[in-house]
Amino acid sequence: MASKSLCFILLSVLLAYYIYKPLPDNIEEKWKVMLFDATFRSLGHLATVAEMFGVKHYMDVMMLLTHAEHTEPTSDNHVIVTDTSFNKVPVRLYIPKEQSNTLRRAIVSIHGGGWCLGSAAMKPYDQLSKQSAHNLNAVIVSINYRLAPKFNFPIQFDDVYNVVKFFLQEKVLEKYSVDPSRIAVSGDSAGGNLAAAVAQMLLHDPEVNVKFKIQALIYPALQALDLNTPSYKENLYMPLLSRTLMVRFWSEYFTTDRSLFEAMMSNRHIGSENAHLFKFVNWSTLLPESLKKNHVYNMPENQNTLLVKKYPGLLDVRASPLLAEDEKLSGLPLTYVITCMYDVLRDDGFMYVSRLRKVGVHVVHEHYDTFHGIFLMNVWPFDFSLANHAVEKYLDWLDTNL
Repeated sequence: MASKSLCFILLSVLLAYYIYKPLPDNIEEKWKVMLFDATFRSLGHLATVAEMFGVKHYMDVMMLLTHAEHTEPTSDNHVIVTDTSFNKVPVRLYIPKEQSNTLRRAIVSIHGGGWCLGSAAMKPYDQLSKQSAHNLNAVIVSINYRLAPKFNFPIQFDDVYNVVKFFLQEKVLEKYSVDPSRIAVSGDSAGGNLAAAVAQMLLHDPEVNVKFKIQALIYPALQALDLNTPSYKENLYMPLLSRTLMVRFWSEYFTTDRSLFEAMMSNRHIGSENAHLFKFVNWSTLLPESLKKNHVYNMPENQNTLLVKKYPGLLDVRASPLLAEDEKLSGLPLTYVITCMYDVLRDDGFMYVSRLRKVGVHVVHEHYDTFHGIFLMNVWPFDFSLANHAVEKYLDWLDTNL
């Protein structure tokens, strides 16, 4: 009996040691964060082992979380939910049941997941879309673009843009009773990247007469040039999105070539002939003083001149919206940006806010003392009070401005 008790105590200590993670003092619901992080970390360890032994690709194992959270299109008392396709791209469509005497608003929604994971059918996204459709009496088009590493850039962008161009046709908007002057695009993380890129492209597309009234970018990834910004350095091992995982997402977006991942990890993936582009992502001129702290800006070492030639997407504005010239940013719609303090992507959002405001775009910027992916923490058992607060504030803002 004593030996069993000793084993139990030892296992409990080891489990507590594995789960425990030092977190900043101002992060709320710490133990819930730790449990979520331990769950996600365990899946990452399983993916690493599976890939090491040639059983499965890393991202195939990580997709288990997407599959586990899959939910069928289920209508409720307020919203009709259907899976369909726009321009041959799968979408999940949410249409309010409530009768409306006026044309409805609409949101094109783009899920996150590092271009490799995620789905519009995941429970957190499905719940957010239902909530948005009901609260705003809006049509929601949630896009299921193809994923890396099976499909590389620019497939993801093309899928999203094809849906947008289809949906913004006059006859399609009429079919769904949508007001063409009240349409938003919204996305989180990699979805925020795609939303920003699509908004830029749409602004200057002469083939599309209808433009977005709003772009909502929720902790977006916006540049692949400098992966050693202060937020990348400070938040190396923060919950959900470590620097290593984010670099892995970026590299898999372009290729499964391991040499690109290794070059990006050392921040030496952009050749010196493209050094002029760093002015667009120079955090020393674009971040507020409070985020620069004791960091010293050094131009990334540009040693590898071959990778950009092999993977030109690294410098494509459709992959890195922060690389757009000022004149391409001027005229973008009213913008809502969410950033998180303990997120490797924090500085991308701050830099974009700075650049948009510089060219006269009206930006509303919400900043939270939390970690990446908070919008996904809206379902049991990982339903965070801050997540509900952030979502409610986001929806209230859209209700007022869309």
